[in-house]
Amino acid sequence: MRLCANSGCQLHLIHPLGFEIDDKRMRRAGLDYIDKSLVREYPDYATCLKNFSANRLFACSTKGTTHYTEINYQAGDVFIFGPETRGLPDQVLNSFSKNHVLRVPMLEGSRSMNLSNTVAIFIFEAWRQNEFLGAR
Repeated sequence: MRLCANSGCQLHLIHPLGFEIDDKRMRRAGLDYIDKSLVREYPDYATCLKNFSANRLFACSTKGTTHYTEINYQAGDVFIFGPETRGLPDQVLNSFSKNHVLRVPMLEGSRSMNLSNTVAIFIFEAWRQNEFLGAR
């Protein structure tokens, strides 16, 4: 929640979720940033995609071959992340062109990174490339 509020990003959650959005841990994670974060929920992936037909979409996965730094990001780009425990389903990954499945480089033998850290890496690289649009 803090990352969304502090960077101007929106968080779009696709059901089913692996957590309760009103769970006290979610409130604690957001602390005083919940009211500053724009969070939207969708019943399924197809419904969510309808809202982004005019945007470039990028899947973020350890299965990607394009490093996140190889893209020239634009305002309005959308990053899609899967659950931390298993990532995006193959059906979703297969719907993206190869150069739109992005990854963060890791040392050999590493399985994955923490989801919130990975999201921060992508958001801040895209925001940096857009000269921190809206930042003070």
